[in-house]
Amino acid sequence: MPTYEYKCLACDVRFEKFQGITAPAIEECPECSGKVKRLIGAGAGLIFKGSGFYITDYRSDGYKESAKKDKNESSDKSKSSDKSEKKEKKTETSSESKSKSADSD
Repeated sequence: MPTYEYKCLACDVRFEKFQGITAPAIEECPECSGKVKRLIGAGAGLIFKGSGFYITDYRSDGYKESAKKDKNESSDKSKSSDKSEKKEKKTETSSESKSKSADSD
């Protein structure tokens, strides 16, 4: 629910009222019972609640560099293990095909 700002046309008093969007506008000043006008407000800005927004979104250059190094090292290890697994699979399939051809003879 938004907060609306009002200004009294008679006594120039400004006040805010927390109302629903569909609620009717206030027409009477609470202090002098004069007519009031709803003012156009800027609205609320974007508010981040909690900790960690600066830390996680805007890392330092040193942190980014070390993260890249760690990523490269882990990808190199996974690539070498993938190659050794492929070699093992090739030898298994070739030995299987040889045994199948020998069985068919």
